[in-house]
Amino acid sequence: MSPSVASPAQTVPAARRALSGAPFLAAARGERPAHTPVWFMRQAGRSLPEYRALREGTSMFEACFDPEMLAEITLQPIRRHGVDAAILFSDIVVPLKAAGLDIDIVAGTGPVVAEPIRDAAGVRALPVLEPEQVERVAEGVGLLVGSLGETPLIGFAGAPFTLASYLIEGGPSRNHEHTKALMHSEPQLWHDLAGRLADMAITFLSAQLDAGSDAIQLFDSWAGALSERDYREFVLPHSAKVLSAVARYGVPRIHFGVGTGELLVAMRDAGADVVGVDWRIPLDEAVRRLGGGVVQGNLDPALLHASWPVLEAEVRRIHAEGRAADGHIFNLGHGVLPGVDPDVLTRVVGLVHELQP
Repeated sequence: MSPSVASPAQTVPAARRALSGAPFLAAARGERPAHTPVWFMRQAGRSLPEYRALREGTSMFEACFDPEMLAEITLQPIRRHGVDAAILFSDIVVPLKAAGLDIDIVAGTGPVVAEPIRDAAGVRALPVLEPEQVERVAEGVGLLVGSLGETPLIGFAGAPFTLASYLIEGGPSRNHEHTKALMHSEPQLWHDLAGRLADMAITFLSAQLDAGSDAIQLFDSWAGALSERDYREFVLPHSAKVLSAVARYGVPRIHFGVGTGELLVAMRDAGADVVGVDWRIPLDEAVRRLGGGVVQGNLDPALLHASWPVLEAEVRRIHAEGRAADGHIFNLGHGVLPGVDPDVLTRVVGLVHELQP
């Protein structure tokens, strides 16, 4: 175990940790820390044998609402890989489940909604998320804040568009046809739904921040299915509402989506301090489009299965491209894939830390 990481059973501190020397927070502020910080999306789980052993016989939602278990899972990649930030073990549909919606996470499929919401009655029936309904998640954050030492903790939530897409489609979708049809044919109903989901995301993020999280990431996983025009009209106002609501906490706000190379400026305009970039666009080109700022990314997760010489060359290329930004947080272009050798992730972390920022 890393000497800076304790077990998840310590007392919750009364105030947010200062963490003035944390490379992750320095880079998020546009500074040049001693080394480029690195963390991985989906770093807590799937590729780690200790995660699979701990989760055996426990459903995803059971793990997400168990403070001790979610804290332990969040800590596992910190101990193993030495990454520069922890991300809370959770799922973007956790607040929907907590609010009382009939939703399940099906292995090999993802979130599945029992009754899709596609009309005004369904939107009116959408429950409001109360802070006490995610209290167990906040307890887990508190345990982590007392256990992580100098390592920052990233809280997260799903963005309104992605949550709405799951609710409207009933689960993951290739084309988001029901979602797009509703957006364009009943725009007022769409904005009502997205606004309610924005409120839900604000409640979920605020609970994590009140408990001591040091940064947040807003995941808009499916936003890449949209044109920039549609994004700005139907999505940006609601994501901006979420990011604006948590600005008072003064922590870095990361905004990430998949296939969003054409939306980077719009996603920045929604209020992001850090823009996540997937692997489909070179990092220095993303910086050019953004006109500077802080970026996060963007190694293709599939290349974690390549030979080390190939992977090393890609890590070095992306690290070099990241120097074009005011600040760079090294990450994957999306999440760790199943079957990745954990030792490869550890080796990538070591390489990034060795490279001159």
